[in-house]
Amino acid sequence: MVGVLEGKDRMIREPVMAGQFYSADRDALLAELKAMVPETEPKIDACGIMVPHAGYVYSGQTAGAVYGGITPKDTYIIFGPNHSGRGSDFAYSSDLWQTPLGELSPDTELFENIMTRTDLIAEDSAAHSFEHSIEVQLPFIQWTAPGAKIVPIAARYGDISDLREIAGAVGSAVKEMSRDVVIVASSDMTHYESREEASRKDKKAIQKILDLDAEGLLEVVEKDNISMCGYISTVIMILTVKELRARKGTLIKYTDSGEVTGDISQVVGYAGIVVSG
Repeated sequence: MVGVLEGKDRMIREPVMAGQFYSADRDALLAELKAMVPETEPKIDACGIMVPHAGYVYSGQTAGAVYGGITPKDTYIIFGPNHSGRGSDFAYSSDLWQTPLGELSPDTELFENIMTRTDLIAEDSAAHSFEHSIEVQLPFIQWTAPGAKIVPIAARYGDISDLREIAGAVGSAVKEMSRDVVIVASSDMTHYESREEASRKDKKAIQKILDLDAEGLLEVVEKDNISMCGYISTVIMILTVKELRARKGTLIKYTDSGEVTGDISQVVGYAGIVVSG
């Protein structure tokens, strides 16, 4: 059943993409993750990452390469696009998030600290009810960082001043509480263009991310009409990791859906990026 159920202390957000974007069976999902997440050493102590959120058959190898290559963290602050348009522009969920692998708890203490610094983020589960961009990240986190907590925030739209305020609030709360966190931007790249055109556009956006140029990313997305669904989430990630003194972006993997379907006339691009100090 889609939606939330009563829990002992808070509501439970049930998975809505299990059986579609990834396996609904626990053992099958574990096998998927084992195949997608490499045992990479040494690992990067990441401040931020950008990972795709398509079905695992399409983008799982790209996301897995990122999660497998970073040091596990205590808390994952996940910004994902709000594809449905439901709910608030910036929406946090305090629900327990369930996947076939179990439940993930929200880091409510950290979020409450963030909320003392900005009123732009609302506690609004409606924005998350049918949204996949955060949900598909969770099994990767459960696999690579068992017991980690999350701060899930769906981001729909905001101007640069709003995005700066949110990044400042998150960054200052993390520093005050000395939280061991990674800022996750959930985003796919260009949608439904030829491989040649998608690659051309995505290279421009990726370079801005690697340069940690938030304003430049906004500009190139608008100027080149790049259909990168999580560019707002990625801008927030960039601004936040700069608050945390990150200095270096690294492209881990870039692929597109044509590698699975064989159709390169209309692809979706997937990039995995790690940002470190």
